[in-house]
Amino acid sequence: MGIRLAVVGATGMVGRKFIEVLSERKFPIDELYLFASSKSAGKVVNFNNKEYVVEELKEDSFDRGIDIALFSAGASTSLKFAPIAASKGCIVVDNSSAWRMDENVPLVVPEVNPEDVKWHKGIIANPNCSTIQAVVALKPLDDNFNIKRIVYSTYQAVSGAGMGGYEDLVNGIKGEKPKKFPHPIAYNLIPHIDVFLDNGYTKEEMKMINETKKLCIGLI
Repeated sequence: MGIRLAVVGATGMVGRKFIEVLSERKFPIDELYLFASSKSAGKVVNFNNKEYVVEELKEDSFDRGIDIALFSAGASTSLKFAPIAASKGCIVVDNSSAWRMDENVPLVVPEVNPEDVKWHKGIIANPNCSTIQAVVALKPLDDNFNIKRIVYSTYQAVSGAGMGGYEDLVNGIKGEKPKKFPHPIAYNLIPHIDVFLDNGYTKEEMKMINETKKLCIGLI
């Protein structure tokens, strides 16, 4: 018997990629539920040659025996709805920043610390995209050579800012002014991601530092 699986944020860029990868890997899904905001409710998404209607995410959305829910709808949505889903016996895999540093929620990268999945209490977090890629390479290096210091440099895609960032790039190529970013992003780099903190680093930079430490790969 297959899995009852839900995708929260199904019409966003990451949610669409979730659905694409699930199809590519032939994930054993028995029933699929697609949730999004009220603005996206009613849209139709094709999965494995079958059409699914996107539902508005509500507090009773998980009252149907869903086994796993993949969340990628922003931190505020995850903070509200992930505990509700978990309370109904659903295992939440959250892609937002909401639960990453919660001491009661495992932060997991399968190639690095798969064993931490065992102590979840209904919610499992994954790190941000830059951290994931970095620790996969750092783990074997640290195991063999005991890394003492890391200098990170990341060049991140506009898709990290969602559809608004993507549209700024496409429209910027046409000469239009940006709406999501403070400066034109077409043919450009902006040395600023998220908000600056009192220590001079941005929130995104501190995410990588703190998430790397939580993943317990022996780094100081």
